[in-house]
Amino acid sequence: MARAPKLKVFRTAIGFHDAYVAAPSQKAAIEAWGTGKDVFARGEAEIVTDPALTAEPLANPGQIIKRLRATAAEQIAALGAEDEPVRAAGKGKAKVRPAKPASKPKPRPSRAALEEAEVALAQAEARQAEALRAIAEREAALERERKALEKKQREERERLEARRQKAEAAYEEAMRRWRAG
Repeated sequence: MARAPKLKVFRTAIGFHDAYVAAPSQKAAIEAWGTGKDVFARGEAEIVTDPALTAEPLANPGQIIKRLRATAAEQIAALGAEDEPVRAAGKGKAKVRPAKPASKPKPRPSRAALEEAEVALAQAEARQAEALRAIAEREAALERERKALEKKQREERERLEARRQKAEAAYEEAMRRWRAG
């Protein structure tokens, strides 16, 4: 029986959160986070060994566990620090860091094409079910028609066979009299 791979806990920064994941390898962690780049090579992710930080991810392997990196007040203060003057090395002049332009979040992808395809599929399935139901009704009608025709033919055969037997009996009687006669 194959042994399950030993899980390690990895961490990367996502916005104001740290994202933890318990995975067997760095590659599996990258896949869980959904990043297509090697965050480990760039130093943006690391392995975590602190038992207090690894307990929850190890209890939920493969799931992303997010934790705030600081309090809301500390995060707001950190945002304001970017606009404070920075002293150039060895000079008394202060330079102001340019504010980073706020990037707009990507708009959520449209479900319109998916919904249109789902509607088309549902309509096709309904049409196909209706066509099969109509064929089943025609088959049932044809089966009833076949049984009625078979009954009619059987009754006709029985009537004609009785007539033939009666004619045969009359012929044999006529031949018996003719021979006798």
